[in-house]
Amino acid sequence: MDKTLRSSLVSVETPEEAVARLDRLHSDATNALRQALERFLETREPPAPDERARFRYPEIRVTYEPEGLQPLVRRAFAKFPAPGVYATTVTQPAAFRSYLLEQLRPLMSEYGATVEVGVSGEEIPYPYVFERGDELSREGVTAAELALFFPAPLLSAVGDEIADGSFHQAPGVARPLALFDAVRVDFSLRRLMHYTGGDWRNCQSWVMLTNYHRYVDQFIRWGLDRVREKSRFEKLVLPGDIVIDSAMRESEAAALIASNPWHRFQMPAYHVTAKDGQGVSLVNIGVGPSNAKNITDHLAVLRPNCWLMVGHCGGLRLSQQIGDYVLAHAYLRQDRILDLQVPVDVPIPALAEVQLALQEAAARVTGDRGEALKQRLRTGTVVTYDDRNWELRWSKERQRINISRAVAIDMESGTIATQGFRLRVPYGTLLCVSDKPLHGEIKLPGPANSFYNRAVGEHLEIGLAAIDILRSGREALHSRKLRSFDEPPFR
Repeated sequence: MDKTLRSSLVSVETPEEAVARLDRLHSDATNALRQALERFLETREPPAPDERARFRYPEIRVTYEPEGLQPLVRRAFAKFPAPGVYATTVTQPAAFRSYLLEQLRPLMSEYGATVEVGVSGEEIPYPYVFERGDELSREGVTAAELALFFPAPLLSAVGDEIADGSFHQAPGVARPLALFDAVRVDFSLRRLMHYTGGDWRNCQSWVMLTNYHRYVDQFIRWGLDRVREKSRFEKLVLPGDIVIDSAMRESEAAALIASNPWHRFQMPAYHVTAKDGQGVSLVNIGVGPSNAKNITDHLAVLRPNCWLMVGHCGGLRLSQQIGDYVLAHAYLRQDRILDLQVPVDVPIPALAEVQLALQEAAARVTGDRGEALKQRLRTGTVVTYDDRNWELRWSKERQRINISRAVAIDMESGTIATQGFRLRVPYGTLLCVSDKPLHGEIKLPGPANSFYNRAVGEHLEIGLAAIDILRSGREALHSRKLRSFDEPPFR
């Protein structure tokens, strides 16, 4: 960073002051960039060099210089791996205020770290200051022309080197304070809007992922009931940012739901929001590991408390019945989409807090415990494939599946769990057996419809009950199992 920009760093006394200054600097920069773009679209007058120097993300720099031994902190986040200087750029600090305060408060109070906030050397790409993106389509201006005068998105500036452990610490340069810097976050925020069909700000801290639209119908019913109760939940948000709140008439809500344009979006998201952001989001990710990796790459920048995969699977054991549940405690990864980032010989551990919550939720919802619950819920390995027609290769796949002792097969769970492990988001999988391909009970329209009508509602209810359990013990959920040796201080 040059001396002019470095001198803009100002010491702050409290976490609240740090976030307030981040917000002010971010607003100043984005407003300046937006105004320059508007002027260019009207007059073709480009920004002067000193004006362009204002189009930069704010930076937060945290310095830890202990006078004695480091505190012994068992918490899985907001902790320093070693003394030193840590820094990151920040975007949308107002939206991330609660998260930033949660990280900064322990670092300052328990470690005595000092904090500075100022302007970074990283420019804000011009598309990221507009909400919809179509603001730039008027007046016949091309992206190539804008890139001549304004900061443009560069793939060379966006990456997951910190999360993937391939980041190389240069001498004299601050260590990473967070897994994702501002430009990586902004990249994903725009992708979330594109894929899910709604404002990323509506995404909640608890995320459920499913692979079939029938779960969406049940989630909408649940969300409507919660909103009408006028409890902690405020509104139901549908794709397209369609909002239903407690003041809306039932007939009006039903009409909005029926006409919702969810089919325009590749992975539509539905949100039951709470004032504190501790509501629930459901994303219909469709089928396959590519979609599963895609959406979790972007959801991860929101730093959710947890994501759960709640979908259906093929049962591999004779003793299983259609409608039984599978609680994944291991994965045979045949999805092949993350093999470079997380080699297949790296174990993906089950997280005890999530496993126990899902099992307890299943007991509460079904009313079964002990041996009765074991008859309906089986714990075991799930095979995740990248090929929906794996059955056509059964003669080649049989030995590997047999050796793995797998009890179920799907196309998303292993990817989602691996992404949770890789990107430090607690994860879990509860699947429902919809067919038994090895035992003659293949997926056909009649039996499948009967299964869905009977099982989907209960299955979703178990996932939501598990989130309630996890919400009550949120700090313990962020497991140290997900931390690397040189983990950045921020969760």
